[in-house]
Amino acid sequence: MSSSSLICVVSPKVPPFVETKSRLRRTRGGSVISASLRVAVPPPSSEKVVYEVVLRQAALVGEARRRTPAAVEVPIAPLRGDLLDEAYERCGEVCAEYAKTFYLGTLLMTPERRKAIGAIYVWCRRTDELVDGPNASHITPTALDRWQHRLEDLFDGRPYDMYDAALSDTVSKYPVDIQPFKDLIEGMRMDLRKSRYNNFDELYLYCYYVAGTVGLMSVPVMGIAPDSKASIESVYNAALALGIANQLTNILRDVGEDSRRGRVYLPQDELARADLSDDDIFNGKVTERWRSFMKGQIKRARMFFDEAEKGIYELNSASRWPVLASSQLYRQILDSIEANDYDNFTKRAYVGKAKKLISLPIAYAKALASLSR
Repeated sequence: MSSSSLICVVSPKVPPFVETKSRLRRTRGGSVISASLRVAVPPPSSEKVVYEVVLRQAALVGEARRRTPAAVEVPIAPLRGDLLDEAYERCGEVCAEYAKTFYLGTLLMTPERRKAIGAIYVWCRRTDELVDGPNASHITPTALDRWQHRLEDLFDGRPYDMYDAALSDTVSKYPVDIQPFKDLIEGMRMDLRKSRYNNFDELYLYCYYVAGTVGLMSVPVMGIAPDSKASIESVYNAALALGIANQLTNILRDVGEDSRRGRVYLPQDELARADLSDDDIFNGKVTERWRSFMKGQIKRARMFFDEAEKGIYELNSASRWPVLASSQLYRQILDSIEANDYDNFTKRAYVGKAKKLISLPIAYAKALASLSR
């Protein structure tokens, strides 16, 4: 993380982050005058920037938990009755089609929570499709700006279509902050303008934008166990860690695919320290240097998974199974990269159907065992 110490500026060039500090100085004649000193303040680290969002969301949930049920005002839904049910049903169909394992796990949730998670999932998927879908080549920053205005409208109870209506109803019922949703759109903007990351601090922020945000959106819906002794903040930090772990895993799995699109999502300074470069990635040759480098990257992803698992057991009991199952499956992608001898240039690491089926009862057993702790 960046140091918080102040650095005196002696160059006439003004650094990007500058504060003017007033200092009292005594002259030779004895009088006291005020002098201004320009100091450069290091920009906040990505972790600090993201932590502010975590605190904001945790505060919202904490306030909601302190209220009595009678004090919670639920706005009138833009759709009612059968139309709203149909909107949620369509979201559930999309979730069942594209996130099969996670969807099976959500069947243990209460119907209200399951519907809300489906609405969040569909919005996230539609947002991701803007830059990764079939029309990605036509997407501009202006289009993403319009998508954000649409997001703001649905948070204000003015949805554009049925999928929006389901999410609009969800955010009216749960203490969900709009910032993680805006930040996910910002991640899409980064994909339009940025294809290299100088260090892990930059990559961490990107991972937060495109994946960590989803964890922050979901916790208010999944709920924290009433008997949890953990702080709300720590549960959100765990949710954030799971998102970071998942995205790091995506990056490691897709190195070859991304390189063919001219993208390198690996920290440039760490590549240089390993005596590797973009050219090594574009050439796609597995060497001892590459294996050694990948071992370090996989180790870091697993550290985030370990951090995340601590918070999963603090979730509402019915919400633990889908999250545990999803986490275990993503962990196995890392195992698959290792089994492929770190060849993520020409081989795509994946988890077969048999392993997926085995993972579900294992995750269920872990979720049940956690109830007796």
